[in-house]
Amino acid sequence: MAKPATPATPAPTPTNAALDRVLEAIVNSPTHPLASLSVLAVRAGKVSYHKQFGSKWIDPNNAANSKPADANTMYRIASISKLITTLGVMRLVEEGKLRLDEDVSKYLGYPLRNPHFADTPITLRQMLSHTSSLRDDGGYYWDAKLNVNLRDVLVPGGAHYGKGAMWAKNAKPGAYFQYANFPWGIIGTVMECVTNERFDRLMRRLVLDPMGLPGGFHPADLSASDVTNLATLYRKRSEVNGKQVWNTAGAWVAQVDDHSKQPPQPRAGPDYKIGTNGTLFGPQGNCRMSAAGLAEIMFMLMDEGRHKGKVILKPASVAEMLREQWRYNGRGEKYSAGSNGDTNGEADFGSAIKLMNAWGLGNQHFLDITGAGNGDRLVRQGGFRAFGHLGDAWGLTSAMVFNPFSRDGMIFMTGGPGFNPDTTRGVYSGMYRHEEKILDALYTGAVQRRA
Repeated sequence: MAKPATPATPAPTPTNAALDRVLEAIVNSPTHPLASLSVLAVRAGKVSYHKQFGSKWIDPNNAANSKPADANTMYRIASISKLITTLGVMRLVEEGKLRLDEDVSKYLGYPLRNPHFADTPITLRQMLSHTSSLRDDGGYYWDAKLNVNLRDVLVPGGAHYGKGAMWAKNAKPGAYFQYANFPWGIIGTVMECVTNERFDRLMRRLVLDPMGLPGGFHPADLSASDVTNLATLYRKRSEVNGKQVWNTAGAWVAQVDDHSKQPPQPRAGPDYKIGTNGTLFGPQGNCRMSAAGLAEIMFMLMDEGRHKGKVILKPASVAEMLREQWRYNGRGEKYSAGSNGDTNGEADFGSAIKLMNAWGLGNQHFLDITGAGNGDRLVRQGGFRAFGHLGDAWGLTSAMVFNPFSRDGMIFMTGGPGFNPDTTRGVYSGMYRHEEKILDALYTGAVQRRA
């Protein structure tokens, strides 16, 4: 079990009672409540707002015993984890252990090929930019109890290959964008292969420990004090005919990270063979981190890889990570002739429309495209173009978005909705309406410059 890291708590920021009231109203909405909310805003390179609302743990029997979210509360940040994983990849690239354009078969020790395009190598660059032709249709997580080696998932004839549903048929690797989680489990496996270190512990060594950040990809390895800082994720549910259904008047039902009765359980046994199944540790979505911790990552990227006087990444690595690797060519919808990508992001983001229009390595480029219920616009008035990532899993929704040129940024993480978010889509983007409200409140209240 790890020693507790020093909480990544920014310096106190000025009070902002008006913004407090707006966000409190969002969290405590009688029709669209949130279990909790942690937010942080950055203006011109400095934290301008940092606040938490609601409860990180809700006592189902006595609300008075519930525990409020605070500055040290860590959330399972879902797909923002992909951006964190990319930092580890780039560090290994700098060390010469990985190359972005190398055939990853070399690292895995077996052929990784889409059988429909068997002559085209698959690279880390393609996986980091969601252009590898790998899909989630065949799954993206294999539990330790299954004792799976990904070779048996990925190579035709393997025990878990099935019908090869993970391979796209419409375009060769490098030619088409489709958001997916499975490539990140393979990336984690590759990282293990070249270091002989378990992914979650490797990420602590490469990124979290050098930056002094609590959290990580494996709650079972966290210190007891860090476990107490984890937010439980919830949805409001009722049971109907043996099934859990959405009900705003129902109880908050824990989905993930309720450790009130037992500590987090290990995701891998002592016999786990490093380099066989990186999906166990969730490189795509399993990182726990606070808003303050994500802010330290944001500042490091804004400062071209430097963090509190220490070089985490070289400027060239940060530039390559943020450089545009793919942009939608506008030629029709999903799988249309001539189209180079699916902008809807269906793997993680439900029925979002035109939400993903450009991509770097492990980060989305928000181009400020807007429409009724579609697009990647981050604030109602427009004009805030950014890099970063969104997250959506187990009730949590999250965002980490920043502009390194103006040095502005926003972070939010919710502890889960008391309503079905798919019924309240955005009015000027492909996000949920509650996400729009949070980001717009942060921007107008704590980021936007005043005349």
